[in-house]
Amino acid sequence: MKDNHNKDINHSIKAYLADSNLLLNAMGEGIYGFDIEGNAVFINPAAERMTGWKSEELLGKNIHQYHHHSHANGDHYPSEECNIYNSMRDGVERKITDEVFWRKDGTSFPVEYTSTPVYKDNVIVGAVAVFRDVSQQRLADNNLRDALKKVQELTEQLQAENTYLQSEINEAWQGSGLEGNSTKFTAMLAQIKLVAQTDSTVLILGENGTGKEVVARNLHQLSARSNKPLVKVNCAAFTANLLESELFGHEKGAFTGAIERRKGRFELADKGTLFLDEIGELSLEAQSRLLRVLQEREFERVGGSKTIAVDLRIIVATNRDLFAMVEQGQFRMDLYYRLNVFPINIPALRDRIEDIPLLCSSILKQLNAKLNKSITHINKRSLAKLTQYHWPGNIRELQNILEREVILAQSSTLNIQQKFTKSHAAIPSINKPLAEIEKAYITEVLTDCQWIIGGNRGAAKVLGLPDSTLRSRMKKLNISR
Repeated sequence: MKDNHNKDINHSIKAYLADSNLLLNAMGEGIYGFDIEGNAVFINPAAERMTGWKSEELLGKNIHQYHHHSHANGDHYPSEECNIYNSMRDGVERKITDEVFWRKDGTSFPVEYTSTPVYKDNVIVGAVAVFRDVSQQRLADNNLRDALKKVQELTEQLQAENTYLQSEINEAWQGSGLEGNSTKFTAMLAQIKLVAQTDSTVLILGENGTGKEVVARNLHQLSARSNKPLVKVNCAAFTANLLESELFGHEKGAFTGAIERRKGRFELADKGTLFLDEIGELSLEAQSRLLRVLQEREFERVGGSKTIAVDLRIIVATNRDLFAMVEQGQFRMDLYYRLNVFPINIPALRDRIEDIPLLCSSILKQLNAKLNKSITHINKRSLAKLTQYHWPGNIRELQNILEREVILAQSSTLNIQQKFTKSHAAIPSINKPLAEIEKAYITEVLTDCQWIIGGNRGAAKVLGLPDSTLRSRMKKLNISR
């Protein structure tokens, strides 16, 4: 009796499907009809094409054993978990988008399918599964995701480079600096030409205002990396935590305020040159991370775990005695020797006084263009005044003095009106450490500016420094009102 009952049910399902047989056979989706035992009672041509199994091979058999026996990763797929069978058990239609069917040749393909129960006299007698191969759709989706990811990466790169370039464009004019024919200066130029063609790390040493950044730019321009970016970081302009983010970048949510992923200066300088100014201001923790980059040329963003490899040349600069800092435990010895591969010492302006006329000529040309003036030369009395001064602020101080005088000038001949007081001349004349000389000079400028730091009337503008850098120097030198 049971066999006759099953035959009646199978006949019912076949009849149910046969009513639309022509339509079902013409459909592009694969269609399976199942009896209540899960055995195939109908298979259309599209299902045969997609799976490689002919209908005569599967009719009357348990389809799960052929198509659903394993998940995509190869794990066993128990028949009691099969969504098609579950539709026959609970009468709930299911739409599945994350499974695979296995072909006759042993390969698999991603499918989307709908499992619908079939009723007779309000009793479930089987199910119909309609499926389609979504391989091309998944491939297109993956290609689109890859393309969008690439676009996002390029957008981030362009945004980061644009932000950096804008900050460079808006930076105060610094002058040329590499003008001179004194013995010490020409010896330094020879060193620059010699090392520029290599990828060796260069340590630029010199007082504030001597032109360390200009030397770094020339090293880059004379190198094989000149068509790639030169990226600058002022290590004194950031707190220890923000400096690491600036150097290595950060992931979204790495810290409060990190609302999006950001590439650091190391990534921006890939294939080019990274210039780390005021390297002596790095925290010991940042020094450790920098040492790793120098050794292995790889790092992780702040808050990230992905290792990023970079190909770049490192140039660093400082006005501090790094070896003394090593002895005091403020600078890592291993990093010091990594950086001190090829040191270049920039002579102070007081040690190349004979270069002042040439420097003045070069600076005046740039000031004429900047201020729409037409100063042709400086009178002899003014030149004598300039050559007798000791220049604790070096070329930057000379640039600032000349700019103020050019603004005030009413003729084509520049007549220096500024008085160089005894205190100006006495500052370097005493045999004192450089830090004391610098402290005395900054204090005097601050006093002249009524201790205003920022703005057009502030000491930072007079000194040719960013506000943050001046505040950092004041803190280091213990300068307060």
